[in-house]
Amino acid sequence: MSADPRVSIHPDSEVLMAAIAARLITKLVDLQDTHGEATIVLTGGSMGIGSLKAVADSPASRAVDWSKVNFWWGDERFVGSDEADRNARQAHEALLAHIPVDPARVHVPGSSDEFATPEDAAADYARQLNEAAAAEHAADMSDDRPERPGNLPRLDIVLLGVGPDAHVASLFPEQAGIRETDLAVVGVRHSPKPPPLRVSLTLPTINTAAEVWIVVAGEDKAGAVGLALAGANPVQVPAAGPRGRSKTLWLIDANAASRVPEQLVRKAPSGA
Repeated sequence: MSADPRVSIHPDSEVLMAAIAARLITKLVDLQDTHGEATIVLTGGSMGIGSLKAVADSPASRAVDWSKVNFWWGDERFVGSDEADRNARQAHEALLAHIPVDPARVHVPGSSDEFATPEDAAADYARQLNEAAAAEHAADMSDDRPERPGNLPRLDIVLLGVGPDAHVASLFPEQAGIRETDLAVVGVRHSPKPPPLRVSLTLPTINTAAEVWIVVAGEDKAGAVGLALAGANPVQVPAAGPRGRSKTLWLIDANAASRVPEQLVRKAPSGA
């Protein structure tokens, strides 16, 4: 079962990033109250990284037990580990370097320093997901465990950005990655956005998450947002595909919202 999209519109990107940070901190605290830990899948891009910086800058971030947060990435550039455009490096500089994380809970997709091909890195990341799922299953023997594929751990929140071409993670229109239904993680070649080699979670993996938050700002994304929320085919419009099991939340600014179907529009209250 998946949740229909909800749209929350904020006046500009600065307000939006602050709202995402506040929402994320609150959600992580709630998850830790319920499960003792929380798992989040991070995204790159200006909004994703800007929102992480807003978390780091918030005094409320101290309410989270960061040593019990599991971090994964929705996608990564298959370049050297020290390259500035690596999502993991940007996330480290924006947030992870400023909070007391447990390094064993930070799961970074492999780089070109470690693997010969993006497919090799993808297979390794799938292995890490499988091992995390097995450890989680062994630790949770309760009768009310949520149903999900046995090779994936519980993903509480998946953060996604959207490109002007409507790509999410590194799943691009009409390419093999967005069509993949069997693999949990896929190696990406010929990305229309540099660099050409990447590693990405697949749509079926993303859609095991309890909540998917799609964060978008800018007029250049408005067409992609409008098509996705109008119910386009995900093969042509990948942003139409992500659905959380309990919540699918579009957090967007006013510029990105100009083509959102009117019936979906919900203006966020100040600070939401």
